[in-house]
Amino acid sequence: MPDTLPPELPVTLSDIQAAAKVLEGQIERTELAHSKTLSAITGAEVWVKLENRQYTAAFKERGALNKLSKLSDNEKKYGVIAASAGNHAQGVAYHARRLGIPATIVMPQTTPFNKVEHTRDHGARVLLEGMTFDEAKAHAYAVCEREGLTFVHPFDDADIIAGQGTIALEMLADNPGLDTLVVPIGGGGLISGIAIAAKALKPEIRIIGVQTAMYPAMHAAMRGKPAKTGGATIAEGIAVRDVGDITRQICERMVDDVVLVEEEHLERAITLFVEVEKTIAEGAGAAGLAALLAHPSRFYGRKVGLVLCGGNIDTRLLASVLTRALVRENRLARIRIVGDDRPGLLALVSKIIGDNGANIMEVAHNRIALDVPAKGAEFDILMETRDSQHTQEVIDALAQAGYPPRAI
Repeated sequence: MPDTLPPELPVTLSDIQAAAKVLEGQIERTELAHSKTLSAITGAEVWVKLENRQYTAAFKERGALNKLSKLSDNEKKYGVIAASAGNHAQGVAYHARRLGIPATIVMPQTTPFNKVEHTRDHGARVLLEGMTFDEAKAHAYAVCEREGLTFVHPFDDADIIAGQGTIALEMLADNPGLDTLVVPIGGGGLISGIAIAAKALKPEIRIIGVQTAMYPAMHAAMRGKPAKTGGATIAEGIAVRDVGDITRQICERMVDDVVLVEEEHLERAITLFVEVEKTIAEGAGAAGLAALLAHPSRFYGRKVGLVLCGGNIDTRLLASVLTRALVRENRLARIRIVGDDRPGLLALVSKIIGDNGANIMEVAHNRIALDVPAKGAEFDILMETRDSQHTQEVIDALAQAGYPPRAI
């Protein structure tokens, strides 16, 4: 199909189609999965592009491999350097080793441990510098100039953008009926490539970007406003303070809108991917689904393609998110009971809870707190229940037995 986009754009459909030929057989051709359950929950017809099934568990391999394949022999000999919070690092490191290219990766000191170790495992020299991506990038530029390396930008590069755009070619080949693509945005490389390819193939398709409310750089840029960024977001993969010059130009012309999501929506989206799709999404990877949860009216009844762009989440963080979901759904509830300090009281309370089908997870027994009677005892009990209604049934049973609990 000939290019139908303005010629002055730095990336064209032809560039993306050429990138697809470079990538063919070198990366995973990931599945576009229809989710009946997510469709029922959100009110949209939902298809999920499972880029977490790439070898490095993220889409970044596409742009990295396309860029590395275009280096000159001399550039390959001296090596490359990149700055990344994790997924771009792994994509560059993995394919650089495959191609015999020395790779150096500069990562912020705040990068999750698993991403640092995976990058080292791919054979790269890893330098931990700065507390943010921008500080790591500044150090990477300094090393690049000092050592004569080639810098591989994570998003503001035409070859990187073309590689990422191959996702849209695959999505529309698998389901030409999609009318909306929802794409996470950090610096904008992924959505830029997807928007160019998708709009060329299907001009009426809507491209919606998603950013966390803590890092709304592209959202603000497209509205001509300064961005207020900062904070510890669960979506560190898209926690970028400044968008690229190239990506901003493309997004302002090709992206229909950018929406913001809060941390609660990201946590819920991660949980739903685990519970419903039995797949792992990092915070950035879950941002597309988070957008549907946060703005359901925007997507109701539409045929939506979500890009689950990465699954590299720290296992402790994932455990915390899933546990917090249980608390949010009142399936884990902590109650406090104050009663007489006499033998058998804990056994009696435990029997009431067990007889009503709940499971005690933790018990803290306090006799010396000054707000407890001298002849009394205080129990803090963490219990697991089926749902909010079941929790209330247990609380009512305790109250009827003379031990009314207080939720804490």
